[in-house]
Amino acid sequence: MTTINRRRFNALAALSASLFLSTPMGFAYAAGPEEVKIRYLASQGGLSGHELADALGYFEGTGIKIENVGYAQGGPASLFALASGNVELGSAATSAVLNSIAGGNDFVAAYPSNGINQQTESIFYSLDGSPIKSIKDLAGKTIAVNTLGAHLDYTVREALHSVGLPENAAKLVVVPGPQLEQVLRSKQVDVTAFGYWQKTFEGAALKNGGLQKIFGDTDVLGEIAGGFAVLRRDWIKAHPKAAQVFIEQSERAADYARTHPEETKKLIAKVLTARGENGDIAQYFTGYGLRPGAKAVDRDLQFWIDIFVREGQIKKDQIKVENVLYTPERFASN
Repeated sequence: MTTINRRRFNALAALSASLFLSTPMGFAYAAGPEEVKIRYLASQGGLSGHELADALGYFEGTGIKIENVGYAQGGPASLFALASGNVELGSAATSAVLNSIAGGNDFVAAYPSNGINQQTESIFYSLDGSPIKSIKDLAGKTIAVNTLGAHLDYTVREALHSVGLPENAAKLVVVPGPQLEQVLRSKQVDVTAFGYWQKTFEGAALKNGGLQKIFGDTDVLGEIAGGFAVLRRDWIKAHPKAAQVFIEQSERAADYARTHPEETKKLIAKVLTARGENGDIAQYFTGYGLRPGAKAVDRDLQFWIDIFVREGQIKKDQIKVENVLYTPERFASN
């Protein structure tokens, strides 16, 4: 049996201390945050909550790096890139997200990217003097929207339904955001719709005058989250803590925009200019249209789920809010 006397004990203790001090800190303590890269497609004319979070420095020290790998024409294109694995993050209107989930994509609505309220809503315009002044007047008319199968598309359908018209009574024409004003003024379309995420383009158009409001999406949908940033379920399971931090900091940034509008406009202008866009339009930013805290509620998704069931696009209980809306309790762990 080996006996350890006091002298030998002290020597071993000294050796242990020297080994501890010479060992890298990562070995002695828990490892730092996981390093993850989140690729995404940007939208012209504005910043998402996660882009604003990055500009504010909210991801510093978290191990999270976001990377803009191009532009998406609209939400469906963003979701296609997410499904194909070309990006880790998508962003689309709630209706488009649910439609994609119904089609078999295992997506999770991470955080509300935008919402609609009386300050920030999608608005449909005709030219001053046009006989198109109400939803009923849309029958047989052409409407410019940024993409099909997303928020404006479904808003038009629901608007027409609300006044007893067939949901396909109007013709939608896809027009990029920067050209929405031009196609209306040149009378290539009868109506132009500026989405709630396109307030900068709308502000510039209103400054030029000559437009009349037909209706806003809050008239049809009420105050509701209009779209979501979207993650794949398998990515969340692989990176639960990073997902939680990413979502919480993005929500924090969106709420910062609500309480610091002027500072946010300056940041948007800086980022837009840096990526070659017109930074001057940032002055028309009206906010993300979200509730205090930038959190989602069940109705944000359930409203559209009920419409899909009504239209026969999905079966009752085929999509449940609790299965597709992110909360840390459901999806994240330490």
